[in-house]
Amino acid sequence: MIGGIETSQEAQRLRQDYCTHKIKKIMFQSFETTTHPETGPPRLEALRSEMRARGLAGFLVPRADAHQGENVAARDERLAWLTGFTGSAGFCAALLGKAGVFVDGRYRVQVKRQVAASHFTPVDWPEAKLADWLIEALPEGGKVGFDPWLHTFEEIETARKALDGSSISLIETENLIDIVWAEQPAAPQGKITAYPLEYSGEPHADKRARLASDLKKAGHRAAVLTLPDSIAWLLNIRGSDVARTPVAHAFAILTDDAHVTLFATPGKADHLVDHLGPEVKLAAPEAIAGALAMLSGPVRVDKSSAPLAITTILSEAATKIAYETDPCRRPKACKNATEIAGAEAAHQRDGAAMVEFLAWFDATAAEGDLTEIDLVTKLETYRRAANGLKDISFETIAGSGPNGAVIHYRVTRETNRSLQLGDLVVIDSGGQYLDGTTDITRTIVVGKPQEDQRACFTRVLQGMIAISCARWPKGLAGCHLDALARVPLWQAGQDYDHGTGHGVGAYLSVHEGPQGLSRRSEAPLEPGMILSNEPGYYREGAFGIRIENLITVEKAGQPPGGDAHREMLAFRTLSFVPIDRRLIDAGMLSSDGRSWMNAYHAEVLRKIGPRVSEPALGWLQEACAPL
Repeated sequence: MIGGIETSQEAQRLRQDYCTHKIKKIMFQSFETTTHPETGPPRLEALRSEMRARGLAGFLVPRADAHQGENVAARDERLAWLTGFTGSAGFCAALLGKAGVFVDGRYRVQVKRQVAASHFTPVDWPEAKLADWLIEALPEGGKVGFDPWLHTFEEIETARKALDGSSISLIETENLIDIVWAEQPAAPQGKITAYPLEYSGEPHADKRARLASDLKKAGHRAAVLTLPDSIAWLLNIRGSDVARTPVAHAFAILTDDAHVTLFATPGKADHLVDHLGPEVKLAAPEAIAGALAMLSGPVRVDKSSAPLAITTILSEAATKIAYETDPCRRPKACKNATEIAGAEAAHQRDGAAMVEFLAWFDATAAEGDLTEIDLVTKLETYRRAANGLKDISFETIAGSGPNGAVIHYRVTRETNRSLQLGDLVVIDSGGQYLDGTTDITRTIVVGKPQEDQRACFTRVLQGMIAISCARWPKGLAGCHLDALARVPLWQAGQDYDHGTGHGVGAYLSVHEGPQGLSRRSEAPLEPGMILSNEPGYYREGAFGIRIENLITVEKAGQPPGGDAHREMLAFRTLSFVPIDRRLIDAGMLSSDGRSWMNAYHAEVLRKIGPRVSEPALGWLQEACAPL
């Protein structure tokens, strides 16, 4: 069985039907060229012409939309439209004489491939600060414009403080990209849907009452919510305004009497009156300014995620602002028992699809005619057949050979590469199911690996196992655990330029805060949080390696001799897919490491074996054999 669907003729029919119709019609349309053909000179000059007309020395173009989402609608792809860079984080500082594209370590290779070097200069961010770059680039000073709906209060506050003493100022303006982008797509109009209680595990009335009680205790009269996944979680709703993440573009105000005003485009939620109930009022997005001006303070605002425009409106109304974290973030991150059970079920269906794919890969790759696009489309075919897939949770990464060293690589028609013997292939993918969001990475080999590849892979595996087995006292954060995954690589003089893990939502964002495993993750880890565990290693121009499972935080019992008064926490693994044994140097693993690996594979076989086809089961049994 594959997720409850017969694997014989019916499954074969489903797969063939999907390949023939869905993939040809939809999937291949997503493999656009590496850059937009008109990015660079024409678009940059149009922007600069608008800057000159307004007396501006520069204009900031972020990747973010008004909701600070990682995924943005087509209308909000301003950074990609201007520069050609399609990564999920970064921004451009476009000046009259130069234009810097600021990207973090995940995108250093990608940005060089995508932007026109003659017109855009990649800048290593956050190592390089915007203020320092501007001071060096604008020695005579000048006004740099920005759209206050696309930048947070914290972001602009930090930059302005760093510019103190210089002659450079940051000026609020209308969005200049929207003025020069002649064929900018319309704003998304997707319908908002109710999220059933059987999956959410808690009525939204109870969530609202719980958060309203917290507001009262803190002395706050209201909270402004700007993050779509927070609003989706609070009201038990989902949407379709951005690809791969089931959220709707909206703002909301929660008051201390548990009432909510939901600001969404008319028609998107009108049919949900019964679900929302009398304590949730609908209003148009343009009504938010007036509603904010009428609030009595203190009003809670998250300055790390709310647009600067929100605080400007409140400040102009002389409303007291309480800068605190979005009140939904922590309770949303701590999944309830229903959400955890849903995640477990989703991961087992997803694991069956992955096993079918990996079995197919091993039977096909050595023939020498597969490409990266073939892998992406085939994997989604198996996910569709595995029952219940609503969407993939992000654009599938299928990087072979040197493309695997691009951390957030996305294959295009230009970069599509044929697999070669000896290639390492990084497959990072996931699914959106009503009962959970999945994200898993496996690095696999075409044929026989080199010994250096096996050594690097095993170091990454050692780090992944170390996180999987971690036990720590309650109160520690991801920044305290991140190094556990890196020590084996550090000892070999190696490392990776991304966090070890991110939070994951419940049929929501595949990247969720505040939880994480990285040097910057300071939120204490708590039971119910779901995170990724994904150390890696990347050798530019040669290969990439990443191994990822999702894990959840649980209370851990005390071992013999432990302090009875000290509460301990641990991780439990949710993902069950074999790890390529051909790439493991068992001699590099400790006895505990080998025991964990063999126990994990035994559990994979037990949980996933009954769900897969007969050919895949034979492959799975061999893939899960003890080291």
